Amino acid sequence: MTAPRIVLVGAGSVVFTQGLLADLFAFPELRGAHIVLHDIDDERLATAEAATRYIAEQRGATPRITAFADRRAALDGADFVINIVQIGMVEATRTDFEVPARHGISQTIGDTLGIGGIFRALRTFPFLKALGEDMAAVCPDAWLLNYTNPMAMNVQYLTQATGLNRVVGLCHSVHWTMHDLCDLVNVPLEKVTYLAAGVNHQAWVLNFEYDGENLYQRLDALIATDPQLRRRVRVDVYRRLGFYPTETSEHSSEYVPWYLHHPSEIERLRLPVGVYLDIVDENMAKYEKTRDALAAGTGLPVEGTMEYAPQIIHSITTGTPRMVYGNVPNRGLIENLPAHGTVEVPCLVDGSGVQPTRIGSLPPQLTALNRAYLSMNDLVVRAALEDEPRHIRHAAMVDPATSSALRVEQIWELCDDMVRAHADRLQPALRATLGT
Repeated sequence: MTAPRIVLVGAGSVVFTQGLLADLFAFPELRGAHIVLHDIDDERLATAEAATRYIAEQRGATPRITAFADRRAALDGADFVINIVQIGMVEATRTDFEVPARHGISQTIGDTLGIGGIFRALRTFPFLKALGEDMAAVCPDAWLLNYTNPMAMNVQYLTQATGLNRVVGLCHSVHWTMHDLCDLVNVPLEKVTYLAAGVNHQAWVLNFEYDGENLYQRLDALIATDPQLRRRVRVDVYRRLGFYPTETSEHSSEYVPWYLHHPSEIERLRLPVGVYLDIVDENMAKYEKTRDALAAGTGLPVEGTMEYAPQIIHSITTGTPRMVYGNVPNRGLIENLPAHGTVEVPCLVDGSGVQPTRIGSLPPQLTALNRAYLSMNDLVVRAALEDEPRHIRHAAMVDPATSSALRVEQIWELCDDMVRAHADRLQPALRATLGT
């Protein structure tokens, strides 16, 4: 595979596309790849194409670059498909925050669990089904590398609804958690031995060592002497459960019932409610700045991002072995979590593909939280697979943050309001309002 065909679906997410391309072209073996860009927004697609040509020039790459508004034409003959689509964009994201807020629900990110995660998944599933059908028709052997959240729900749906079996969900949370932990305890990341496993955005650092030293002891000493460290959700979770979570405090607060329902905890742990709306605005501003800079010919910063997709593509293309963290069907990888759920584990990647690592069992306190997470995921996926609108409400009822804040009839009212707000984006059978 000397010049792989790499398709970016949702390439109009230009800021993320830029980072992926900078990483891809950093590998000499991929500088002649065929980069295929697809987006349904003509302006964003044109901006992504201009950014690709600029980054290639800056990296000394000579790829073939094509752009398609038609998805199946873009996918035809693909070796790798990178999915970075966000269905509904800014409008849908605002709905995910504003409607629940009127019902008394506080969210920080709203893209993984909670009412925001549920409806982000439900509006993404019809697209994923169509993407899977297109891939089965024109590139059945391609690897689908998914970045679109909610990661675990989307990977489960893809594997159960489309029949694709070369699907890996990718997230940078493990890498950056370890990067920041190493900075905190003052050791070089490249010399640290670590192991993490669990579910996306709620995996756990099971082992953290440097030259035979358990670095958790250094972390404990820092936490004991620094009161500001103790004002982080992930540190609070670590102190109580004994293992550090692999996602930010903003994310971590949404997956448990202990924090966002209590104003005093929001203040103690400095939780920025609604912060994702600020991130959305920042991303829009970055896109507009990129578009205008390209139009003016003033150039762009070309910076690598250490994302996993370019590393996977390089390893499979060249046979270079490396380890990445991937989100894959469990199937016994973590023995005490449901086999049909999506788990996040280290994966060996080489010329034969992506090979997940069997972990064994997680400690029981971690398993309990991960099981609740996967049970909620399963209900959302089942709602779509079975055309069962009641399962949307069942998922919200068992979601930790939602169920801790609302009575059951209020949860059903909230789901009805969210269905009305997102109706055109949901599959027809899920558009029903059910009352309380």
